[in-house]
Amino acid sequence: MGVFERFLSLWVFLAIVVGVGLGLVAPDLFALVSRFEWARVNLVVAVLIWLMIYPMMLKVDPSCLKDVGRKPKGLVLTLIVNWLVKPFSMAALGVLFFNVLFAGLVPAEDAQQYIAGMILLGVAPCTAMVFVWSHLTRGDANYTLVQVSVNDLIMVFAFAPIAGLLLGVTDVAVPWETLLASVVIFVVIPLGAGILTQRLLRSRGPEAIERLSGALKPTSIIGLLLTVILLFGFQAETIVAQPLRVALIAVPLLVQSYGIFAIAYGLARLLRLPFDVAAPAAMIGTSNFFELAVAVAISLFGLESGAALATVVGVLIEVPVMLSLVAFANRTRGWFPTPTPSA
Repeated sequence: MGVFERFLSLWVFLAIVVGVGLGLVAPDLFALVSRFEWARVNLVVAVLIWLMIYPMMLKVDPSCLKDVGRKPKGLVLTLIVNWLVKPFSMAALGVLFFNVLFAGLVPAEDAQQYIAGMILLGVAPCTAMVFVWSHLTRGDANYTLVQVSVNDLIMVFAFAPIAGLLLGVTDVAVPWETLLASVVIFVVIPLGAGILTQRLLRSRGPEAIERLSGALKPTSIIGLLLTVILLFGFQAETIVAQPLRVALIAVPLLVQSYGIFAIAYGLARLLRLPFDVAAPAAMIGTSNFFELAVAVAISLFGLESGAALATVVGVLIEVPVMLSLVAFANRTRGWFPTPTPSA
């Protein structure tokens, strides 16, 4: 491991500090960056995520995608956790913490808003950042792509009904432009770039792809750190103005994140999935499609609502939580069998 990967937790912590500091000192700069959006997806963040995703997309072999169907257990596990467990466990934790454990600490109306925001996070499995977590655990690039693609397809049909059921409303307006734009930006474009690069370098042999992927590792980590700085810079004033509310919302979100990972990772071990399938399968359920959750929260409850705040807190805790899980997964690689063609 290089110096970037070896001390990644330290760099992320420093990036959080820098992001909050810059957000307080130069709020106008972050306000300017936040305006560069398309379909509510920040284009500056999108470019940084491309830097992180591109090295993994270099390893996707389209001819191997058909082989995923021969080992469906990892895909089935992801779908069960994402759509039959995660939304309902998130709703249950929201009610437990804000209607029982934290009752009296926040007004009842605000508590219901926070629960609503948590539910929206729970119904939106990750699309973009999971490629980063899979890359950091050396996951199977082809399998991860299929897992994300199938989840995105299900989300088109299942997001509104499940969110409406748990929120107790019937008019959940899915921002289709955000959903479709995110799939194009975070899946189609980097995948196309990776495949095109493979074709251009094919004549130089497989070593050329490996050399390029290795050379891009520092760039990938730098993209991650700059993303952290931007995310925390965007919300610096909220963090400083409402630290107690942010902390209270973070508690059930942390329980949910680590709990969902434990369920998915534990089941993957029981199913004896190979590590390069098990780790991404658990990461997808743990991570969230926060662009969609934030957009729906704002459209349903307003920009200044507690629901929008809850989705933003989900954004803030995601990177540190996921990096801790990446580290745990890499340390427990030996729990899983070595990948085989029949796994």
